This record gives sequence, structure tokens and C-alpha cells, in this order.
Amino acid sequence: MQNQEIKRRQWLAQSTLLAAAGALSVQATSAQAELVTLAPAAKFRYCLNMSTINGGEVPVREQLKIAAEAGYDAVELWLRDIEKFTSGGGDLSDLRKEISDLGLGVDSAIAFGKWIVDDDAERAAGLEQSKRDMDTIRSLGGRRIAAPPVGATDKPGLNLQAAGERYRKLIELGSARDVVPQIELWGFAKNLATLAEVLYVAAAANHPDACVLLDVYHMYKGGSDFSNISLVPGAKMHCLHMNDYPAMPRPEIADKDRVYPGDGVAPIRMIIDTLVKGGFNGTLSLELFNRTYWAQPPSDVAKLGLEKMKAAVTG
Repeated sequence: MQNQEIKRRQWLAQSTLLAAAGALSVQATSAQAELVTLAPAAKFRYCLNMSTINGGEVPVREQLKIAAEAGYDAVELWLRDIEKFTSGGGDLSDLRKEISDLGLGVDSAIAFGKWIVDDDAERAAGLEQSKRDMDTIRSLGGRRIAAPPVGATDKPGLNLQAAGERYRKLIELGSARDVVPQIELWGFAKNLATLAEVLYVAAAANHPDACVLLDVYHMYKGGSDFSNISLVPGAKMHCLHMNDYPAMPRPEIADKDRVYPGDGVAPIRMIIDTLVKGGFNGTLSLELFNRTYWAQPPSDVAKLGLEKMKAAVTG
């Protein structure tokens, strides 16, 4: 009887362990399935930021052809390149038609108006520039533009509440043009270098169109903890600058060190999955400044960049 009781207890213990192990296995499998299927289900738009192919040296019409032939859904143009086109006699309506004929969208644009600075005269001039930039982008069919902290990068201590009020003014100017300025995080700057600062300024604007433009490299450079990216409401983010970086100390790393997504150490899948859980379903724009890539044929860089970006997202 005693031996039978011992065997019974052993059997119960083994059964309990097996049941627990099975439950853990199901949970793990479910978690893995969620991780694998979450990001692809978002149906991102894939975009080429023209810095990736050294856009300053490539005419804007050629930039568009390279992006379309590589298979991108959209482009993120630089205002400086558009200005070169118009100053050379180009017409924005013709460029808009070419963009449409190539099946591309203008999902964002890079501009440098000094909308955030403390100096009243300089800020007024910056807002005028921003208005011209937004008019240009709208003429091309675009509805979003980057709003980085240009002019406030060298001296720390910017009043973030005042920055929020200035951002609201910029948004209002954009609303009149049907263009949304996206407040951009710059990790190298003395202000708006962290996720905390950017989220504060966006909230301080007290405007429904306030939104943020994040960048994988810039978040690392500025010292933001990627685990806090869950604080970003997906609806308040339309575009993510995609890139990766090597294992380098933050003080030493620079724009030129950016690499293709998946070729560095950034937790890209975690970033994407976390943003998707928060409701993000927007544009992934490849933004690199790698001199090694610039020395290669732009079309090759664009194609490989798209492949790398998709692979990094889907795992």
C-alpha cells in the first residue's frame, strides 16, 4: 500500500509538471506568433528619403525614377533639391505629374525653417520659410513635412513650454495649407534630442494635429531608451525614419555611421512591434548618410535598402 501511494504521488507530480509545461509552451508559441505576424499586418508604406542616395548630387527627377524602379511606395524629398529644380526652370506642376505617373506618393519632406528659435526676428523669418516650404510640398501632392529643431541645436536650456506654443503656431500655418508639420527628434542637438522632450513639446502644443517624427539612429544618439517607445500613441506618428547603427558609443557615433536596417544592433523588430501595438500604421522612410553607400550606384543602394528594410520588419 505504501509503495502504491508513493507511485500515485509521483504520477500526480509528473502530470502537474507536464500540464504546466504544456501551458507555458502554448503561451510561448502564442507570443512568438504575435511577434512574427504583428508587424507585417500593419501594411506599411515604404519610402525613400533622398539622403540615402546622396540626393544633393542626384537631380530630383532622377531621384523619383530611382525610387519608382526600386519598388518604393513613396518618397521623402528635400526642399533644397526641389529648389534646385525650380531655380533651373522646372515647374512644380510638371514634377507633381511625374510623381503621380510613377505611382509614388510624397509621404514627407525635409525642411529647415527656424520655427523654434528664441529670437523673434529669426523665428518670424523661419516661419515665413516654413510657409513657403509647406506650399511647395502641397503643390507636389504632399501633406506632411519634417519640423526639426533647426537653430536650437547648440545651446541647451530651450523652454519646452514655449517650444510647444511655437509648434502650435507652426501647425496652424500648416493647417491653412493642408500640411502637417511633424516635430522631429534630433539626437545630436542640445534640445529635442530625447523622446521625453519631443513628447512634451507635442503635448504642450495643445493641438489635435500635433505629431512626432522619430528616427532609430537619432533615438540612440540622443540617449532615449527604446523601451519607452510604447509611450508614443500610434495615431500621433505618421512616419518613422528607418536605419540601423553599429555597436559604437553614443558620443562617437555620427550620421555617417548609419547602416541598412538589420545590419546593425538596433532593436528594430521591438521598435516596430511596439509602435504597431500603439496603433502606428504609417510610412517607413529609409534615411541614411553613409558615405560608403554614396560611392555606390544610387539605384543599387535604393534597391538593397528596400530589401533590407522589409527583411528587418518581417524578420
